[in-house]
Amino acid sequence: MPAKPKLGQNFLNDAQAIQRIADSLGDLSGHAVVEIGPGQGAITGTLAARAGHLIAVELDHELALHLKVRFESERVTVVEQDVLRFDFAAAAAAAGERLAVAGNLPYGITSQILLKLAASQAALDRAVLMVQREVADRIAAGPGSRDYGLLSVTVQIYGPVQKLFTLPPESFTPPPDVHSTVFRWRFAPRFAELGVEEESFLRFVRQCFAQKRKTLANNLRAASVAPAAVAGALASAAIDSHARAEALPIEALAALWRGLQATY
Repeated sequence: MPAKPKLGQNFLNDAQAIQRIADSLGDLSGHAVVEIGPGQGAITGTLAARAGHLIAVELDHELALHLKVRFESERVTVVEQDVLRFDFAAAAAAAGERLAVAGNLPYGITSQILLKLAASQAALDRAVLMVQREVADRIAAGPGSRDYGLLSVTVQIYGPVQKLFTLPPESFTPPPDVHSTVFRWRFAPRFAELGVEEESFLRFVRQCFAQKRKTLANNLRAASVAPAAVAGALASAAIDSHARAEALPIEALAALWRGLQATY
């Protein structure tokens, strides 16, 4: 079936990469796996052969029908649905365990899917995902690097990430205009460990990174945080008053959040 550019379809055609993706998920025997956007089923067959139960979530109606015929088995369930509406918690409850996830994510909604997975973290154990190389660089970046920012903190607060390998455009049909990187994400949220409340801390992080060229203090003041409170929290957390958010590890951002909470 031809790809549909409006759905961000670029089908993987690299047999070695398919095996590496499946291998990166670890032992799947007897376990439930969700595949996001299986497309023509390039990875689906390998995952189905290894997993106890595979749930393939495909938005495209024609591809979903094709997959149902090709993988007619009790061990494979094809769900015709937008993954942003898929209920990971219900799938995990039915499986009686946390899920493994795999997927070649459409470039246009990569961030939305990552946020969906983060919101579903209680139902998930690990994910091996393919995204645009530049996005993977941002996801895995450390403080002080050019790529470190809001996306880095938002993903890494839910668990460690590791870039695995990068594929050239010719590994796909049709070839995209960019390279793609596969990374692994293990779900182990750090909110309790860092002593922060999930929703308000994520909102705080968005404020910290609102304007990359501004200092952390100026971004917080722009978010209507009292200057005296900002100065006091920075001093309490031993953070330079001229520091920018991209220079700070998650631990320092958490310390600053705790300091600000103590002033209200």
